[in-house]
Amino acid sequence: MLSYMSYLMRVVLPDRPGTLGAVATALGAAGIDIQSVTVVERSAEGAVDDLLVVLPPGGLADRALSAALSVPGVAVESLRPFLADGGEVVNDLDLADALAEQPLTAPATLARLAPGVFNADWAVLLEHLDAEDVRIREASVGAPALGGGDLGVPERVHLALPWLPLVRARPVGADEGGFPARWLAVDMALAAAPVGCAQLAILLGRPGGPAFRASEVARLAHLAGIAARLADRA
Repeated sequence: MLSYMSYLMRVVLPDRPGTLGAVATALGAAGIDIQSVTVVERSAEGAVDDLLVVLPPGGLADRALSAALSVPGVAVESLRPFLADGGEVVNDLDLADALAEQPLTAPATLARLAPGVFNADWAVLLEHLDAEDVRIREASVGAPALGGGDLGVPERVHLALPWLPLVRARPVGADEGGFPARWLAVDMALAAAPVGCAQLAILLGRPGGPAFRASEVARLAHLAGIAARLADRA
């Protein structure tokens, strides 16, 4: 049975009318469908959009890259296989509604559903108890195994995480805190935000990028704040 493959393509479009349409036309001519378009941010360099594209069976990712770059002025920031499944939660409003449905467990819901909203592969909710004790409070589908196998409940993280406690939302480097060496090799993009306090934080990961932009970090901080407030009031 032939299968279709989804890819996440982040493009930077020049500030010129019709550019996105030209990219869609070029991709369509190459037999590639656009499943969704997410506006990431507008900046001096142009519009930054995430395109979820579907390649036909046997299609090569290079075909999508070449098609997008055939439009003058377009830059492709990253192109990677996209495996995350956020179900019906695909934007910030959907996620905020899901958080409000079960306010007591809103931080855990945030960790489970945030990957689908941020086009990330995984998320974990971490609690910093002290420098030697960080616990995994919740993990999304596809989250890497960070536990040390000590049978603690919640499971204890076996990595050094010097960026915790976390005062403000920010990108986190794959070279910070003893993350697995393979994360650097796969260009793992990371972003974290405190959830109500510096000791509780959500960490998002996107292997292969793209890097989390300032607008995405700000959105993550906002949603983390909503989750924390809901849980406090429950």
